[in-house]
Amino acid sequence: MEKKKIRIVTDTTAVLPVEYARAHQIEVVPQIVVFGNETFFENTTLGYAEFLRRLKTAPQLPKTAAPQPGDLIEAYRRQLADADTILSIHPSAQVSGTIRSAETAKDSEFANADIRIIDSLSVCGNLASIVIAATEWAERGVGADEIVARIQALIPRGRLYFLVATLEYLQKGGRIGGASALFGAALQIKPILELRAGRVEPLEKVRTHQRALERLKEIVTSQCPRSSEARLCVMHSDAEELAQQLAQDFQSTLGIKDIPIYINSASITTHSGPGTVGVGFFA
Repeated sequence: MEKKKIRIVTDTTAVLPVEYARAHQIEVVPQIVVFGNETFFENTTLGYAEFLRRLKTAPQLPKTAAPQPGDLIEAYRRQLADADTILSIHPSAQVSGTIRSAETAKDSEFANADIRIIDSLSVCGNLASIVIAATEWAERGVGADEIVARIQALIPRGRLYFLVATLEYLQKGGRIGGASALFGAALQIKPILELRAGRVEPLEKVRTHQRALERLKEIVTSQCPRSSEARLCVMHSDAEELAQQLAQDFQSTLGIKDIPIYINSASITTHSGPGTVGVGFFA
């Protein structure tokens, strides 16, 4: 019996390197960034360097939007030309409308197609890890039902912690979840935030950025398995040197050699702000 060919669709919040996506035939649908009356598509009509320049000089924060259903329809159509099954893996529905767009796309054009839409309850590096894991399994010939079961087992094990240089962007962007309790007089604190059940939540309040970094390292070192199976990664928004230092520290303390460093997408950086660093892994 011939194995069914599986293809993967995700979006730019998965922060996948372009070369990896191209090599493994992954469709990466761009998120939308709007500066004033100009609309851009991430990594397509707006590169990250130009985005940062605009973000730092714009009088107002840009707006972000999920891909439209039509964008996903085109992606599904391209993948179904060569595949029997699509795994469409996207960020938490609590921080993005991408899952809703994917469901609309499927219902409107592909009611009879085998498209599995998966809410990762995550974003950024952990979403990348899930997409890469699914890709590896598919390329080894694992069936779609088994891959979906493995992803669903992986999702609740995800841990994603991050530090922002300032709370200003999260406050203005409104993607704050339970961390809204930090505002008011608390704008000077340096909280450690986490993505919990798909929502941004405060974990600990710390007085200085350096102490927050040290505490972040303590948390990760105590929770992260000392194995490549943890899929530990570091991510950043315009904070490459700090991200590299974090990766080196974890290589030393956890003995994990390969720790990818991902650059947060424009849609993520819009809400977290430049200077953000994060760490993701699976417990």
